[in-house]
Amino acid sequence: MFTRINFVIIFLFLFALAINAQNYTQKANDAYNDKNYKESAKLYVQAVENGENEAPNAYNAACSFALIGDTENAFKYLQKSVDFGYTNVRHMKADSDLNSLHSDARWKKIIDEAATKAKKIKEFWESPALITPYKENISEDEKIAGLSKMWSEVKYNFVNFDLVPDVKWDGLYVEYLPKVRATKSTFEYLKVLMEMIAKLRDGHSNVFLPQQVWEKFYSRPPLLTNLVEDKVIVTEILGKEVSDKGIKIGQEVIKIDGMPVKEYAKKYVMPYQSTSTKQDLLARTYHSALFRGKTGKPINLTLLDKNGKEFEAEVQRYKVMKFNVSQLEKFPRKQRPIFEFKVLPNNIGYVALNTFGTNKVAIEFEKNFAEISKTDALIIDIRQNGGGNSGHGWKILSMLTDKPFKTSRWHTREYKPAFRAWGRQEGKFGSTLPEYQADKSKHYDKPVIVLTSPNTFSAAEDFAIAFDVMERGMMVGEPTAGSTGQPLFFRLPGGGSARVTTKRDSYPDGKEFVGVGIQPDKLVQPKIKDITAGRDTILEYAKSELMKVARK
Repeated sequence: MFTRINFVIIFLFLFALAINAQNYTQKANDAYNDKNYKESAKLYVQAVENGENEAPNAYNAACSFALIGDTENAFKYLQKSVDFGYTNVRHMKADSDLNSLHSDARWKKIIDEAATKAKKIKEFWESPALITPYKENISEDEKIAGLSKMWSEVKYNFVNFDLVPDVKWDGLYVEYLPKVRATKSTFEYLKVLMEMIAKLRDGHSNVFLPQQVWEKFYSRPPLLTNLVEDKVIVTEILGKEVSDKGIKIGQEVIKIDGMPVKEYAKKYVMPYQSTSTKQDLLARTYHSALFRGKTGKPINLTLLDKNGKEFEAEVQRYKVMKFNVSQLEKFPRKQRPIFEFKVLPNNIGYVALNTFGTNKVAIEFEKNFAEISKTDALIIDIRQNGGGNSGHGWKILSMLTDKPFKTSRWHTREYKPAFRAWGRQEGKFGSTLPEYQADKSKHYDKPVIVLTSPNTFSAAEDFAIAFDVMERGMMVGEPTAGSTGQPLFFRLPGGGSARVTTKRDSYPDGKEFVGVGIQPDKLVQPKIKDITAGRDTILEYAKSELMKVARK
């Protein structure tokens, strides 16, 4: 018979072991970072023997042994790591710590074993039975399986249920069963799933349509709008086809296909937007998604000219070349560079970091550092940065300080089936990330302002958090999207795919920004008159603030 006292004793015993082993792991990591590989090997072995994170600690022990030339123990612990479940073959092959093992016949044997295990694990979680190819209309069984797959992945992996307490996920599953059954095509079924997952109100939890149906959903005309001063304003035009119809930047769109624009957006656009905050929802709805629809199906716009007079214009939707709102088949345009640097009047440097999806952005900043350092102040623009790898942004921040700086805290769900059977509440697993070290060879010590917007997303928000905590300068603009975290990707029947966020980030002191957005020090929003005149309201404000500092 299992009694409460049994549970308490077992729990305390496991907790004590975990604390002790964690100490070994930390000491081992410290020794490894100090390049004391003999000591780190010994400590990683002790951590493994104490049962804490056996797979990664056994792997790190193997690396440490390999670095000191102890081949026998290197293979012993590399094998142990695979036995414990380490199967990242790509990393093993690329890890220079293990280079000395490659010529030994045991290397291939372990790699092959890890690859076989990895394949089995992948097939367990991504069963071929649920990964059926696209057809115009897959079977009802496949559609229900897809709904069930998404329900299950969200149920056990979504980390932000506490942010949406009104969402009853099991109830939604039951509610969407007849909706899925009623669909007449694969496209309709995936749209229903897209609508369902959007109810989580999370920017990193989405359903993605297969390329075969992009023309039914993502096509749009060659113009873009934004919600400015609560009005839908034309902000970009591609090609004469639109301008010849009398449409100009700065004009207001008041109707789409005869329906008031906000009513249209609420009915046809918003239900399919997975967003974490109101500002992100409005930005996506009235910019990238507003005019989406079927290729070749024209859209009728009612606009106001500069005199406030209504006029109508029919514009054609065109096929999207890539999964990118700016790339239309007939109107390709130059992509925004990942990194931009220029010197503005009064020797103010301007750097746009438009993605953290590649380390090239940090490389370019470093490459241009000599010129950047000659400026008297710096504006860093992350308003169009959709994220990527947080480390690339922190690398850039390391050149703006001479002190270590804090980055963020994170947690994920810790679901243990036995604990659930014992009636214990699900826990959390996470930590505060170590401080990021300053770049000792490069230090920009002049005034800095960072520009943000609702399009500042994910890893770009991690950059903004660290900049905020550093107290290195002002943030100017609009609140960020309020969505970051590690998404788990999975495939769906009918060629679709989806993702769900599994990790929640916060400020290092625990302050939340997911579902809220990072708030700028100075709220500055675009103005219609500036858009019409071709001025950047937020950039102009930042320049004026830096000029005030210069005059002091």
